[in-house]
Order: sequence, then C-alpha cells, then structure tokens
Amino acid sequence: MFKAVLFDLDGTLIDTNQLIISSYKHTIKKHLNRDLDEKEIVRYFGEPLRITLERYDKEKVEEMYKTYVKYNEEKHDSMIKLMDNAKETLEELKNRGLKIGVVTSKRKRMAERGLKYFNLFELMDVIIAMEDTEVHKPNPQPLLEACKRLNISPSEVLYVGDSHYDIQCGKNAGSKTCLVKYTMLNLDEVLSYCPDFVIDGLRDLLEII
Repeated sequence: MFKAVLFDLDGTLIDTNQLIISSYKHTIKKHLNRDLDEKEIVRYFGEPLRITLERYDKEKVEEMYKTYVKYNEEKHDSMIKLMDNAKETLEELKNRGLKIGVVTSKRKRMAERGLKYFNLFELMDVIIAMEDTEVHKPNPQPLLEACKRLNISPSEVLYVGDSHYDIQCGKNAGSKTCLVKYTMLNLDEVLSYCPDFVIDGLRDLLEII
C-alpha cells in the first residue's frame, strides 16, 4: 500500500518540546519583557520560526530570530530526547523495503544535527527542511518536494506527525496521514482534522504498514 513513510521531526521523532518552549520564553522575555504561557507557545508548534515570532512583533522579528537561534543551538543537545522506539521503528521500516524521510519546517542544519545526534541521519532517504521550499506546512509543497525527490506518488506516502499542520499538509498533498497521540497540542483539536490513522506510539506504525 505504501512505498514511503515520512515524518515530521519535532515532537514526532525527536522530543524537542521543552527546548522549543524554553527558547521562545527566553526570546520573548528578552525583547518584549513578556512571560509567555506554555499553552500559547504550543499552539504554534509546527510553524516556521519567523512566522511565529512575527505574531509577537513584526518590527523586531530579525533580532528575536537571532536570539532564539543562539539560545536554541546552545541548549540543543542537552534538552532533546529521542521518542520511544523511534530508531527501532525506522530500521524495521527500512528492512521492509520502505523509503523513510523527514519533512519539517525546521532549519535544515538543526534538523540534520538532531538526526545525527541520535544516529538517525544515515537512515533517511530524504530530508526536506525549511530552506527546501518557498512555502511550508500546511501547504503541501514540502511533502510534494519529498515525493519528487523519491520519485513516488503522494498517494504512496504515509505522513506521520503531531500537529494539525502535519495532517493538513498530508491531506493537501494527497497522502495518507497519521497522528501520534503523544502530541503536546490539544488532542481533540488535532483529531478534528481527521487523520487517517492515530497511534499511541511509533511501533504501532508496523501494524499499519
């Protein structure tokens, strides 16, 4: 049924949730002297960084961007964790002959850094990051670009993510979608976007495939 399983990165394969929350809190406090609520930050998970920062102050977005990036890169390795069974699941999918890859709104350098940190990079057949497309999730272009590079049809792809942006991106591309229930977003809200599959953990993908 599927020739490829493609994944969102943050919050799906790698737990970067606390790193992202901490980076936003630090940035907004420094530049706007505001204390952000965690729920407010989580609501924008999955958006490209600049778009989220523009929500707070369009005039200061570049200086906020630099602050966020500096803090995030300094804290990165000490604050990220691999999601349960991520590597084992990816290896089994590869053993079954499927292509695997990442489609993320994250900057490519940091996406690759996280994948390399957990020895996942060499498993990837394709990595689509922020710089690879002009528009981003929920627009289908990132997922379509991944399909183009893999030379497969979007209908042959299962796209796995933790946010409504991922579900919308997959549906807009014509792919099947899968939501991980360990999302930090409001689960009922994300479920309202009607993913094709819902899993408790990544190993559940092996039953779908």
